[in-house]
Amino acid sequence: MTNQQLKLRSMIVTALFAAIIGVLAQITIPLPQVPITGQTLAIGLAATILGSRYGTLSVLLYLIIGSTGVPVFAELSGGISKLVGPTGGFLVGFVPAAFIIGFYMEKTSFTFKNAMIANTIGMIITLAFGTTWLKISADLTWTMALAGGFTPFLVVGLIKAALASWIGIIIRKRLVSAKLLFSTHPNIKQESL
Repeated sequence: MTNQQLKLRSMIVTALFAAIIGVLAQITIPLPQVPITGQTLAIGLAATILGSRYGTLSVLLYLIIGSTGVPVFAELSGGISKLVGPTGGFLVGFVPAAFIIGFYMEKTSFTFKNAMIANTIGMIITLAFGTTWLKISADLTWTMALAGGFTPFLVVGLIKAALASWIGIIIRKRLVSAKLLFSTHPNIKQESL
């Protein structure tokens, strides 16, 4: 396969994962300040399967599409106002979370244990960004911001981290063995569960 074909395949997979994030974002459990969504599960899947570069690019593409007004954010919403509103910190936090998840996996190995560690770190990064922005944008105290943007999401976040790790490693392993996904980093270890 030529470099041009690999680049095209990578761009297609990146766009596909941006779409998957948009679809899973519509799975919501409404809460007063910030809803529980499938977005974080999709972010974990993208980074676990694609790694730091293409996982992060898929998140950036998703955010660009949503900020232009296409209703891909939670509850079929879109627009730049979502990025600066109370939930904007969570959306922006997806970018460093995806990068760190993928980077951690690339520096260690693609195993469930490492994926779980990486996805847990990614969840904490997303919650930290989201809680900080919720405090600032809604003019809340730290106690109120933590109660509305961090604490209610810990248990669900760990469940989603486990799901993203388990499903992501299985899918990545199958895509690599089918030669549909190739390592973009020479030191990435492809290990089984």
